[in-house]
Amino acid sequence: MDHGTIVVLLQSTIRVSVPLVLTALAGLYSERSGVVDIGLEGKMLAAAFAGAATASVTGSAPLGLLAAIVVSIALSLVHGYASISQRGDQIVSGTAINFVAAGATVILGQAWFNQGGRTPALDDTARLAIYNLPFADKLEGIPFIGALYSGLLSGQYLLTYFAFAMVPATWWVLYRTRFGLRLRAVGENPGAVDTAGISVVRMRYLAVICGGILCGLAGAYLSMALANGFVKNMSAGRGFIALAALVFANWKPKNILFTCLLFGFLDALSIYSQNAQLPIMSQVPDQVIQALPYILTVILLAGFIGKASPPKASGIPYVKER
Repeated sequence: MDHGTIVVLLQSTIRVSVPLVLTALAGLYSERSGVVDIGLEGKMLAAAFAGAATASVTGSAPLGLLAAIVVSIALSLVHGYASISQRGDQIVSGTAINFVAAGATVILGQAWFNQGGRTPALDDTARLAIYNLPFADKLEGIPFIGALYSGLLSGQYLLTYFAFAMVPATWWVLYRTRFGLRLRAVGENPGAVDTAGISVVRMRYLAVICGGILCGLAGAYLSMALANGFVKNMSAGRGFIALAALVFANWKPKNILFTCLLFGFLDALSIYSQNAQLPIMSQVPDQVIQALPYILTVILLAGFIGKASPPKASGIPYVKER
């Protein structure tokens, strides 16, 4: 395998890992507060549709991004109302969001655009922008450094840089700020937090809103960066893969990054294998390569979910003592 192929694979790995990283971090905020968020898939899908639909109508990528975030936050608040305020079953609420998003995006897409549930193809002004790092063109000819800097790090979408910057930022928020301390405490012992005069309900709502923002960005990235519009079920299980990455990473930001990169590499490998024949994969059927991310999801959940240690109050509605 030559250097060019390696750079292409790594660049593709970074790009397809972005929605996984953002969505897994969204689940991290929510579940660290004690709210299980099975609806990551639905929120990402709804945000992808809202972003592409708005961008196609207005021709504005920022408006599409804003619409994706607003829709995702709205669904997060629905989940929060059902599971926090009404103390409903969090798994049922999240599953309902997934079903609603899967059906509503197709129905609305057909009703508004009459293209079989798709949105019109986005032009360049309606898609998210690619950013070239300084001096990328001048360093391109330098062996190794040029390929790494100009071919891999440079030329990514702005949301790509934001997503990877959110990993250390999330670590800092959770472990170095008062908000993060309270958030983790709510997920471990909400009764003690309530006794200290901190609102458990408020902290959990703030957590699901943070998750909604990140899911909105992930959805917009799918339809406005990786693709040039929305297509039916384009999230393709990424929300569940992100959830598996969250569990396997034991609810820690640094581990989430490496796990999502692993899933992203397998996804990139399956995409690349459809367009180019790799010598090491020549004897493996394409269907097996394409299924690798999903096979790994099942293996990780089956083998490690019993060893993971979720927040102690995860999935348990809080009832204030009187």
